[in-house]
Amino acid sequence: MYLLEVRGLTKHFGGVKAIEDVSFRVEGGSIASIIGPNGAGKTTLFNCLTGITKPTKGSLSLSGTDITGLPSHEIVKLGIARTFQNIRLFREMTVLENVLISQHRKINTGIFGTLLKDRAFLSEERAAREKALEYLDFVGLCEAAHIPSLNLPYGGQKRLEIARAVATDPVLLLLDEPTAGMNSQETGEIMEIIMRLQKLGKTVLLIEHDMKVVMGISENIVVLDHGVKIAEGVPGAIKRDQMVIEAYLGRQEHAQA
Repeated sequence: MYLLEVRGLTKHFGGVKAIEDVSFRVEGGSIASIIGPNGAGKTTLFNCLTGITKPTKGSLSLSGTDITGLPSHEIVKLGIARTFQNIRLFREMTVLENVLISQHRKINTGIFGTLLKDRAFLSEERAAREKALEYLDFVGLCEAAHIPSLNLPYGGQKRLEIARAVATDPVLLLLDEPTAGMNSQETGEIMEIIMRLQKLGKTVLLIEHDMKVVMGISENIVVLDHGVKIAEGVPGAIKRDQMVIEAYLGRQEHAQA
């Protein structure tokens, strides 16, 4: 069984067809990418997957469970987490507090235990703190745990977003432009984090413009253009696909020349 199945996904905004009849599947434990030029419908697709936007038509299933049109909080509970292209941290909170917030749904202490700070609450709070520090260590931010997140450099903030998403213990992690604006060293660090997540059994689906990243870590690539899927396959096949070259890869090479 595939972990994620997207069937005939369509999203219209009035007369604008943001996504039109897109279908693909993602295997559990894999790294897959969605690529395409600006305006191709990539972020709209992510918004449909995470309940931010309700599809016009089509269906979405996670581990065989229909998630089409569910609200975001229900989709998080079922095991999908995401990052955003534009960083969305609690900037005045510490790095550690940002990760702790992401774990709140896993804390079972009721309101009275929380108010009284009883033994069960203190035990859960301690366990959550230890786990949060593990997530920060995973992305290389343990030493920055107690500084405000706004004081992190840009690359550190992107890594913190990944740690927050992973803290929800997802089965599917959606990364929206995880290396955007990064230098080659920072990009390499993000690639390493993604590959280590896969080794831990996580499934990763990313939107990415950096073709070195996409071709370097993806096992399957879906290509969108004007909301329509124009190709899907392994990196080698995508590189050679004439429609992809004309719609996207060729434009990138021209822009870099």
